[in-house]
Amino acid sequence: MLCAELVKIEWRDKSGRRCVRTAHLEDISLSGACLSLETTVIRDAAVAIRYGDGELKGTIQYCLYRDGSYFLGIKFTEGCKWSSKHFKPEHMLDPRALVTRAMDRRLPRN
Repeated sequence: MLCAELVKIEWRDKSGRRCVRTAHLEDISLSGACLSLETTVIRDAAVAIRYGDGELKGTIQYCLYRDGSYFLGIKFTEGCKWSSKHFKPEHMLDPRALVTRAMDRRLPRN
């Protein structure tokens, strides 16, 4: 799901210091998420994504710099899965719905 929501991300840097930042949630699925952030985070760092009264834990799979932000790919830890029942970002879009709408427009009307 593509989405737009501000969340807190927490991790420990190379020296073991606790870091907490606000990040932009770009997309989310059952097994992971992508965040954009103003700072880099090392690959394989354990992270916690905090929202409201909940959290999702995972590991950084990649950190890419693009268009002025770092994009973090996060794989949720085993047993940790996102559910819209527990956390539904304010702005959320299922890309499959866009495809369905586009296909419906192409089909001839009777």
